[in-house]
Amino acid sequence: MAKHMLSGAASIAGVGESEIGKVPGQSGIGLAAQAAKQAMDEAGLRPSDIDGLLTAYSMTEPYFMFGTVVAEYLGIQPSYLSSMVLGGATPAALVNHAVQAVATGVATNVLVVVGENWATGQTRDEAVAALSSVGHPYYEKIYGPLIPAFYGMIANRLMHETGVTREMMAAVAVNGRFHAGLHPNANMSQPITIKDVLASKPIATPLNILDCCLISDAGGALIITAADRARDMPLQPVDILGFGEFHTHEHIMAAPSLTEFGGKQSGAAAYKMAELSPKDIDFAELYDCFTPAPLIEMSEAGFGTPEEAGELFLSKETNFNGKFPVNTHGGMLSHAHAGAAGGLFAIVEAARQLRGDAEGRQVAKRERAFVHNEGGIMSSHCSLILGAG
Repeated sequence: MAKHMLSGAASIAGVGESEIGKVPGQSGIGLAAQAAKQAMDEAGLRPSDIDGLLTAYSMTEPYFMFGTVVAEYLGIQPSYLSSMVLGGATPAALVNHAVQAVATGVATNVLVVVGENWATGQTRDEAVAALSSVGHPYYEKIYGPLIPAFYGMIANRLMHETGVTREMMAAVAVNGRFHAGLHPNANMSQPITIKDVLASKPIATPLNILDCCLISDAGGALIITAADRARDMPLQPVDILGFGEFHTHEHIMAAPSLTEFGGKQSGAAAYKMAELSPKDIDFAELYDCFTPAPLIEMSEAGFGTPEEAGELFLSKETNFNGKFPVNTHGGMLSHAHAGAAGGLFAIVEAARQLRGDAEGRQVAKRERAFVHNEGGIMSSHCSLILGAG
């Protein structure tokens, strides 16, 4: 069978991340600019070298044509430009689009950049309003559920249908915090235990506050270019071997299941393009907006059942020096979460691990990584398979 034309056609030539946490006085676009400069510096590029720009959306900035505003702020005049709204799945989907643009000659150097000042750029009331915005306006939102309540439903159903326990979910949070403690730019680094998670403030049964992702100010960026061109750039390139998407619903009331989602299909498409299987993957960077999510994602990506995934977290085999490392930067539970930037940091971390640049938390085997982003309430799924160039 002939190799897929897009597998390995493009590479990540540079990555960047902004200041993270609470960054008063800095806009989301300002944070994106910090990350973009770092990524361009890694790739040895100037703004004038960027002819493609892909970005996401903003819940704190008042701009309608957000992509052109970001380009204007950065001093870039691209011939290929778009902004996308797929919630947390947006970054991996942007990589998908960037690869296609590079492979078809539409763009040469594509900057993928997102940033939000969620922690300091909105009031508490505005944050609550944002948390309710994903509910169906006629059939969900009017009853008052916020995003944690929807994921609480998923957690309850997951425990009912499988052998997943509260302790397994708590272990996901402990794993993230352990790795965040090893990351020089993480939002939260104080160690936590399973007992701490289970005793933390209740949010939406069965989830407590330490089961929930952070609210951060943060920006992240990637430079994507042709694989052969990337090999002439300063740092070791990271090859984009496969990607896949699948979208099952928008509102949780319309989801076909509360325990099975589109990660199985998006992962299968990525494996097929890369001509690889789960056994070929060395580590994973997964979307962990709430602690049940990575257990489902690991299962749908082919790394065992949800309860087997839970046992891996409990046994600490998901640590960077374990059998199957997961979320080696701390994930959104401990590293940072700021809109689409949360999922983009998973890609940044995978790239750094594959380059061997994750000092203090470097995985031993670093040939291939699986990255997964999901958006909405487990509604939009985008998977990537990356390889050391």
